[in-house]
Amino acid sequence: MPIKKSAKKYLSASKKRAAQNSKIKKSFREAVRKVREFAASEKADDAKKAFPAMQKAIDKAAKSGVITKGAAARKKSRLSRMIKKASK
Repeated sequence: MPIKKSAKKYLSASKKRAAQNSKIKKSFREAVRKVREFAASEKADDAKKAFPAMQKAIDKAAKSGVITKGAAARKKSRLSRMIKKASK
């Protein structure tokens, strides 16, 4: 456990950041999972409806640094491709 006052502050701040990051990570993972399930079960309309919410969650995760901008772009691209494939 930290002894110095600054170390205690750092510990509490890092706990807050970790909690916030896990909340953002959970929301974007849930959104991605929902879109993947719709695309896999050939429900293209539902996947298209869930896609904007998923994009928003991924962009928030990238903005806060939970994932990188490249990873966010890659996920959005792959999922949009998956939706297009399911709608054919």
